[in-house]
Amino acid sequence: MAKAVVLTLLTTTFIILFLLVPKTQNETQSMEGLISRRLGRRLEMPVFDPLVTRIERLSHEKEAHTNTIEGAKEKDDDMFEEYFAQERRLNTTMRIKFLFPLLDAAPRDGFVSFKELQTWMMQQTEDNMGYRTAKELELQDKDKDGVVTFEEYLPQFSKQDIEKNDKGHGEAGWWMEQFNNSDFDHNGSLDIEEFNNFLHPEDSRNGDIQRWVLRERMTGMDTNADGKLEYKEFVDNAYEMYKEFAKFETDDEGVPMAQLLFAELDKDKDRSLEADELRPILHYLQPGELSYAKYYSTFLCHEADDDKDGKLSLEEMLNHEDVFYKAVHHEDLDDEDYFDHDEL
Repeated sequence: MAKAVVLTLLTTTFIILFLLVPKTQNETQSMEGLISRRLGRRLEMPVFDPLVTRIERLSHEKEAHTNTIEGAKEKDDDMFEEYFAQERRLNTTMRIKFLFPLLDAAPRDGFVSFKELQTWMMQQTEDNMGYRTAKELELQDKDKDGVVTFEEYLPQFSKQDIEKNDKGHGEAGWWMEQFNNSDFDHNGSLDIEEFNNFLHPEDSRNGDIQRWVLRERMTGMDTNADGKLEYKEFVDNAYEMYKEFAKFETDDEGVPMAQLLFAELDKDKDRSLEADELRPILHYLQPGELSYAKYYSTFLCHEADDDKDGKLSLEEMLNHEDVFYKAVHHEDLDDEDYFDHDEL
């Protein structure tokens, strides 16, 4: 990607949310403070190293189980000891040397390609999402039957609220629609896979959930409130967003013109786009955590690929270890400091 393109991307609000590399702890906190999930949860930056994720999980477990976590923590301390410097800071150089052969997987040629890094990043993100879903299910499953009902997850809504079925944003009917979309087998409760779709709708492959996400996203774009996007509404409110994210997959010349893209999406040729017709560009209009991991991989490759050959050598990754470990680089990992940290 040309340097000018990256600079252009960094001027847009959505790109700033996940591409601006912080140079200080305060900048990191302010950047991640801007990134929030529509369902009221912070969208976490993609995690490069599963060890970092494990440390973060340990911190949450420690908070929840103060008396029982010490034994597990001692084992983890022994396991991770060789990856920390004497000051108890993560030894990022050693971690990259350890991870490099794991990244260099297909083929094993002594380099990490964009595809290899993207596959790794997306797998770490998916694993982390699954872990958080399992923990949330355990927390919300009051009767411990392995599934979550609407009443268990959203006890603040009364039977009257549910019967009223108000579909205003955040009301009982609004939540119930998404719950029912996620309830694939229609048995009135969500198992862990259904619950994962419910908590992470932007990353779901469920068609009903995707349409629901797009209808929500279209609310601010549909200026005449007719439930569709006419060409002008599409150009003014959707196309620029699509174009900025699409640049990560191609150059400027590879991004289709607005008129061509609109015509391609308008399957019924009625000169307007409904939610279902926008599904092919859902992840441009409403990126989920997997989409951010994908785009973030592109950014990491661009930053570390000094010779611009489209792949990363071990030396290049070591030269840019601060980019890969920006959230924990030179951060103290002692309990009082790290376990109160909110950046990962």
